[in-house]
Amino acid sequence: MNEKTPHPLIVVMDSQREIVAAGALGGTMRLGSYPCTLTKKSSRTSKLYGGVDVVHERHRHRYEFNNAYRAQFEAAGMQFTGLYIPDPDRPESSLVEIIELKGHPFFIATQAHPEFKSSPVDPHPLFRGFLGAAYKHRTKVGSDTELNLTAVGAEG
Repeated sequence: MNEKTPHPLIVVMDSQREIVAAGALGGTMRLGSYPCTLTKKSSRTSKLYGGVDVVHERHRHRYEFNNAYRAQFEAAGMQFTGLYIPDPDRPESSLVEIIELKGHPFFIATQAHPEFKSSPVDPHPLFRGFLGAAYKHRTKVGSDTELNLTAVGAEG
């Protein structure tokens, strides 16, 4: 990562800055379960989670999306569908947890680790949604055609 970039889209979390600067990285990440507020009821993310307002997801990271770029990304079609909101009176302190591109067959990304809450017999909702979208695309392009994931674009 270029720490001198003039456009840092991904940054060290405020709570991690001193730790990173001191080089004390062992076992100091944002770990454990945190609440994630699902912000757009019409989003694929919300539908995959069954329409609930808040989900709890597990984490293991020290970086976050730079909120200074949120407006630009939203204007370009990115949806911020899940946020960690530590202080409702300070929305600028919210952490982006889940993003998606509206209209894409399946573009969802998360800071969380859904594999920590998934099993072969009970897959995480995001994994179930991804597999469902892949199956739907495969069915759409035809069973005689090899699945070409590079052909899946923003147009669907």
